[in-house]
Amino acid sequence: MTPPTHRPGRTAALHKARARAAANPVDSSWPLRLAEDLRDIRADWKDSAEVCADVAWAARAAGHSVLDLLSPEDVTANGHDPITARTLAHLYLSALRFDFRCPTLQRLVEQLTQTARQPLDCYTRALYAFALLGQSRPEGLAVMDEVLAEAKEHPKTLHVLLHGLWLGQDLDRGAERLLALSSRPALDTGTDPIVLFRVAGALRRLGRYNEGLLAIDRAIDSLPPGDPSVHADLVRERSLLCAARDLHQHWSPTPMSGDRPL
Repeated sequence: MTPPTHRPGRTAALHKARARAAANPVDSSWPLRLAEDLRDIRADWKDSAEVCADVAWAARAAGHSVLDLLSPEDVTANGHDPITARTLAHLYLSALRFDFRCPTLQRLVEQLTQTARQPLDCYTRALYAFALLGQSRPEGLAVMDEVLAEAKEHPKTLHVLLHGLWLGQDLDRGAERLLALSSRPALDTGTDPIVLFRVAGALRRLGRYNEGLLAIDRAIDSLPPGDPSVHADLVRERSLLCAARDLHQHWSPTPMSGDRPL
């Protein structure tokens, strides 16, 4: 039998599931309906991550966060089939990630570890790494390395880890690790505004302000039209880079090693 990941029409089925879930965020039944759609196509963890991250973000942007539709008890309940359990976990944990609720995300995954009937999937463990990294907890680096060994070049998983490195300001060589992760083939497209945004922040932390400005300008130029919230974040990062560069030049007129002039 053809493996489910190679069935004809699978991409279309995932697109349809994503569209159905995002069509009516007010309807409290859409998370379970999404789980049914993913169960019908025997979605694996990568499929689930792709869809759930997108629809959790869309629901949040529409003012109807998954956190208002589901509860931690929905995520930790043992009565669900494996795909439904994974879908609800991916949705709820992604919503916690988008709200930067790192301690809550950490506690919920640790509870899942104790109650789940099977080992946690790679994406859920990536979200756990995000929670630890976002709190600058060094054990998050070990979890991240374990996830990377399994995830390979899965973009959604790499984005979660990149997000954690960006958020954790006190990690050992955190900025350098972020730059190394951003150079992996799945992320190093040169046109992803979110990757460029996080790279710019890392370069600012390293004092490489001009390189950071080049990255943030590419990020702004790569943004699709009509996204004022993300645009505001990029403009804010640009302001931080300019302020940090000006302050550095005021106190040390000699350019820092490795920083290129604009």
